[in-house]
Amino acid sequence: MDHPDLAMLESGLADVVLSPKDDGLLELIVRRPAVAERETLAVGTLDEVEGLVGDCWRARGSSGTQDGSANPKAQLTLMNIRVANLVAGAPERVPLAGDQLFVDLDLRAENAPPGTRLAIGSAVVEVSDEPHLGCRKFLDRFGRDAHRFVSMREHRSLNLRGVNAMVVVGGTVAVGDRISKVASS
Repeated sequence: MDHPDLAMLESGLADVVLSPKDDGLLELIVRRPAVAERETLAVGTLDEVEGLVGDCWRARGSSGTQDGSANPKAQLTLMNIRVANLVAGAPERVPLAGDQLFVDLDLRAENAPPGTRLAIGSAVVEVSDEPHLGCRKFLDRFGRDAHRFVSMREHRSLNLRGVNAMVVVGGTVAVGDRISKVASS
């Protein structure tokens, strides 16, 4: 597959920054039952311990923790669906990004800084301070220009690669659910 080039990606940035600042939508739920496997869901369960129930986040662990256990600050990843569509080049390739929740919501640092709580369905998640960066798998799946686009210094505050989050109130989420900022308790 031909990957979008940097000029094409940059031209799509104008649409990305028009994402709703509040009152957005959950557009896609992707569960990863095992490494390199993806299941798109109409409905998912978010749990304070497991993250997205049935996802391999916890079992997979993390090289970023001392003991190799899963990083609780990276329990879930949210990516802006407009960015995902842009880098993927085709809707059926979006799940390859590896994120669990794809949202039409402004994830820029000024709109959703660490500590921001987001209500989705009956669940609440909190944006963590753990940066979500493009990795080797992202580069392999979407190309060098897409990786550069989401990682560029001048784009860092846009959180184009998305944000890490933690489940603070478990519940059910469904494609089409509203996603909105809520006050921290």
